[in-house]
Amino acid sequence: MYCKQQQIVIDRAENIEQAIAAYTAALEVNTRKAFPQNWAQTQMNLGVAYCKRIRGDKAENIEMVIVSCTAALKVYTRNAFPYDWAMAQMNLGVAYGDRIRGDKAENIEQAIAAYTAALEVNTRKAFPQNWAQTQMNLGVAYCKRIRGDKAENIEMVIVSCTAALKVYTRNAFPYDWAMAQMNLGVAYGDRIRGDKAENIEQAIAAFSVAMEIYTCNAFPQQWAMTQHNLGNAYRHRIRGEKAENIELAIAAYTAALKVYTRNAFPKDWADTQNNQGNAYCERIRGEKSENIERAIAAFSVAMEVYTRNVFPQKWAMTQHNLGVAYCDRILGDEAENLERAIAAYTAALEVSTRSAFPDDWAMTQSNLGAAYFYRIRGDKAENLERAITAYTAVLEVYTRTVFPYEYIETLFMLGIVYQEANQFDLAYTKLAASIKTVESLQAEIVSDDEAKRKQAEAWHKLYRRMVEVCLKLGNIKEAIEYVERSKTRNLVELILNRDLKTFFPQQVVTQLEQLRDEIAISQYQLQNGKAENPTALAQYLQELRNKRQELQDQYLPIGSGFNFDLFQATLNNNTAIIEWYIARERIFTFVIQPNGQEVNFLQSQPEDLTSLIDWQVEYIRDYAKNKENNQNHQWQNQLEERLKKLAQILHIEEILAYIPKHCNRLILIPHRSLHLFPLHALPVGESYLLDLFPNGVGYAPSCQLLQQLQLRQCSDFQSLFAIQNPTEDLYQGYEKDLGGVAAIKKQFQ
Repeated sequence: MYCKQQQIVIDRAENIEQAIAAYTAALEVNTRKAFPQNWAQTQMNLGVAYCKRIRGDKAENIEMVIVSCTAALKVYTRNAFPYDWAMAQMNLGVAYGDRIRGDKAENIEQAIAAYTAALEVNTRKAFPQNWAQTQMNLGVAYCKRIRGDKAENIEMVIVSCTAALKVYTRNAFPYDWAMAQMNLGVAYGDRIRGDKAENIEQAIAAFSVAMEIYTCNAFPQQWAMTQHNLGNAYRHRIRGEKAENIELAIAAYTAALKVYTRNAFPKDWADTQNNQGNAYCERIRGEKSENIERAIAAFSVAMEVYTRNVFPQKWAMTQHNLGVAYCDRILGDEAENLERAIAAYTAALEVSTRSAFPDDWAMTQSNLGAAYFYRIRGDKAENLERAITAYTAVLEVYTRTVFPYEYIETLFMLGIVYQEANQFDLAYTKLAASIKTVESLQAEIVSDDEAKRKQAEAWHKLYRRMVEVCLKLGNIKEAIEYVERSKTRNLVELILNRDLKTFFPQQVVTQLEQLRDEIAISQYQLQNGKAENPTALAQYLQELRNKRQELQDQYLPIGSGFNFDLFQATLNNNTAIIEWYIARERIFTFVIQPNGQEVNFLQSQPEDLTSLIDWQVEYIRDYAKNKENNQNHQWQNQLEERLKKLAQILHIEEILAYIPKHCNRLILIPHRSLHLFPLHALPVGESYLLDLFPNGVGYAPSCQLLQQLQLRQCSDFQSLFAIQNPTEDLYQGYEKDLGGVAAIKKQFQ
């Protein structure tokens, strides 16, 4: 039994068939020769009918629209019939925009040309409503455009939709106003130019106001589409709390699924399920294990529609997402989860080939490499080899010039795999290349780019691995050089971002800024396939980066420029250095004898690092508690025992055994949390560390800065560079109570 809605569709389909038959019959009399104007009008009407046709092959129907509109334009010239000419151009634009046959890129170009031509007649003053509709259609065409610069195409979408809104006001044309707002939201969500965070805010605002008209009751399909787009915007939002943004995204996707059912809108339903799966993978709130289960369920049902035959690219994308979810899965057997992840990635690569979808291929290969690295089943050596094969393949797409950040990550992972396979020479090569690229990109990590900044914060792990590999190879001095480079990397970035114009001469600042801008433009052209000669541009880009690094090193010679052998010359005969480095599982200690004549290396047991972490948590917690309760005397009474325990954890007496007896001065170079504690007061036997060195115990943040200080030999300091409470987790009263930067600052005022 048919419902009323089904009957309406059937009646409408039949009506359109009868209209096509009538117009076709009319053309037997209204010939171009006998009645040119009537012939052209009938061709136009026939084109509109084919555009609305429900029956027949869709591709063929669109071809008939193009044939009819093109025929009409033989009579409807711009000079003789400007209004009708413009309408035919607009209809032709719609047909080319929806065309299935022919080259898609060329079809969109034809649509843009037709809409642009229509605007010559459909001006805002003469035909405001037609002008607004054509602007809207033009914006949609630019949104779909394949040719041209992507950033510029998106700008054209924004220009066209903004123009349409001058006529499509909420009061006069509420439906069209909402549609323009939604298209504007999509454009801002995809925008390349401008501030990314602000663009997403604009997208959210546009989608939100569109739903004032697109309500679930009045326009359910448009409401669901806007909810889905709003979910995407919240997922990628930079401002606000990330956890809350993801919750808003999930809520929006869930709302969209009230309308986007599998039966009514199968493709939109699958799109929303896939995106909701991604949101659950990223979710912060709720039980993580449950979130991943929901993600797996969403990806799995999406593939009931996203079959390999019908939607091959979306099927491959969802397989990839499913692989990520299984890698992160908490429930179930870990070994089995990894097997499922490998199967999903392998399936995705059947469609996401290097030639057809190089970016997707590289991303999936990278994740496949990680899955093999962590794989439990199978032979470990064989799994590591497969991981190496996958990561090595990725470097065919993720090159240093075109995808520098992905290149760094891939080399880093290769280095880890080689390290775990005990192939330390190869691990060294990969990690060294990765670190070299990190340091060459230092100035390109801008402070307002959240994604790059978070990525840069993770790169300190690179140096930890490299130090471990150098020590395995017996290269103690080189290990110290990488320790130094890891310590000063963030300091260099801070100086460049915050104090560039005071630290460097003005002409150098200008040169560095010009190089930065030119590098950014060249990088964008390469990464987005806009370079006329990619090979030449890649070479030029590397030259620009080298030039910038050389210029920077002339005035800021710390970081990658550190050389331990040159540092040795700055040490006197009676000064020794103890430098600590907290690695992944152990505490490394380097003892540098006077003049750097000999360097000794000690490493703790893993339990020593665990003890240090527990000790420092207790130390700072009890200090804060005592300050709040005004029990300073109790804290002081406990300090002796606390420091004795720290001395045992650090094995201070064992370290001191490597320092010659004639040394009368000691310089301590702590690492990470060790900077917070009075290491000079560590008990040594019946005495204290400070008492063992007549010329005192000093501190330095790093060997490099110590070297710079000694080379400068400044007798009159007029400026201060200091950092206090660099992280939010540090007890806020700790440094204030000890004087801190505020007290030192008074000496420079």
